[in-house]
Parts: sequence; structure tokens; C-alpha cells
Amino acid sequence: MRLAFVGKGGVGKSAIAGTFCRALARQGHPVLAIDSDPLPGLAFSLGLTISDAPLPDEAIEDKPEGEEGPRYRLRAGLTAADAIDQYAATAPDGVRFLQFGKHRGSTGRGLFRSQFAFRQILRELPEDRWNIVGDLPGGTRQPFTGWGDYARLILIVVEPTAKSMLTARRLSRLALDEEHPRQIVAVVNKAREAGDVKTVEERTGLEVVGAVPWDVAFAEAEEKMAAPIDLAPGSAAVKAVESLVEQLSAERIS
Repeated sequence: MRLAFVGKGGVGKSAIAGTFCRALARQGHPVLAIDSDPLPGLAFSLGLTISDAPLPDEAIEDKPEGEEGPRYRLRAGLTAADAIDQYAATAPDGVRFLQFGKHRGSTGRGLFRSQFAFRQILRELPEDRWNIVGDLPGGTRQPFTGWGDYARLILIVVEPTAKSMLTARRLSRLALDEEHPRQIVAVVNKAREAGDVKTVEERTGLEVVGAVPWDVAFAEAEEKMAAPIDLAPGSAAVKAVESLVEQLSAERIS
């Protein structure tokens, strides 16, 4: 399973993505959580205390002069699978976590090196090794600028508000414009009314595959920058994400 969560900034996609990863891992599936959102939400929603887990400089080398291809790459002899084994952080329930990196220093060179290698890993990681769950940048400016190429399923997290549904419509068009074939669906978050799912489907034109209800305990976990599955394991919102995991894993994982 290779999927990515996108949505308007602040819609709650990182909390849902982190809970999804933990619930999927508890089913016994190997999970690689990847974060290309510059904000640190996914790490905290997984239960990690770090906010940045890029590849270290030792894992990356400059492309030899005169050779075609990206400017930076994984060092010679280091495969994508090896890079995950050696450098990805380990979250609770055995979820592995890799972040594309934040600016370190004044030039940002380390960031660029890490990003090139990050994309190489997603291109070359064996299909049968990991279930990849990604948290893409919020909004409509950056989510599909190469970060989501690996994903076969795009889950647009949508609140039942006018701005969030407008963003969802724009994101669905952007995802369809990409060269890579993929399925695009919606997950309603912070649902409060019985008709919220129908409203989102009608206003966005997307199939809704899951609805996460408004839940005070879930929201408090987000505010505390903690994993909802740890702080509110019995909450209605966590249960809804667990149900979404069961549904999608049954459809997509043999």
C-alpha cells in the first residue's frame, strides 16, 4: 500500500496520518511514514519526540562530474532499503519514519542534499518491502511537486467547511494532472453533523472513504503535540481512523 494524505493547512491530516500509521503497524504490517510537510506534525502524531529526521550527510554524495542524473544521490553501495534500515527513525509500534529535512545552516545545502536522496529512496524502494504512508505539504502549492509521485492512493482530508472543500477540489484536479495514475478519495475530518459526508461528496465530487468525527480528546492530543492513539486510544476519532485502516488494508494488502 502506497498512499499519501493531503489537505488544507490545519485540517488535521498529520494527526490522521500518524494514527493511520500506528494502527496499520499494529496489524503486523511494515510501515514507513514519510514526511515532506515542512511542519513537524507527523513526527509528533506518531509518538516521536524529534521533529526532524532527514538523511545524514554521510549517506549522500555528489554526482560524479560528467554523469547524468540528479546532483546528489545516495552514496555508492547504499540501496534505498539499506538507507531505511540504517537511518530512518523508529516510532512506537515499529513504524519507521523519514523526513525530507529542514533548513540547517545558512545555505540550506544539507537540506537540498537530503531532499534529493529522499526522492531517490521513494523511487527505488522495493514495492513489497514497506507500506508507505506520506504526509504531503499542506495547501495547493507544493503537495504534488514530486513529493507524492510514489503514491497510488491520495487521501484528501477535508473539513466540512467552504474553504476546506474548495481546497479539496483544487487538490483533486492537481492530482489528476500528474503523470502517475492514482486513485483520489476524501476523508472527512471533524464531522459534526449526520449530513457532513454527503455535503463533502456533493461539494467536492470525491468519494468519501472515511469520516473522523469531531473529538475533543483527539484535538487535545494534537494541541499537546502527542500521538492521539496514545493519549486517546478509545476516542471516537481514533476508532474511526482504525476502521479506515481496516477497510483500506483489506482492499490493498494481500
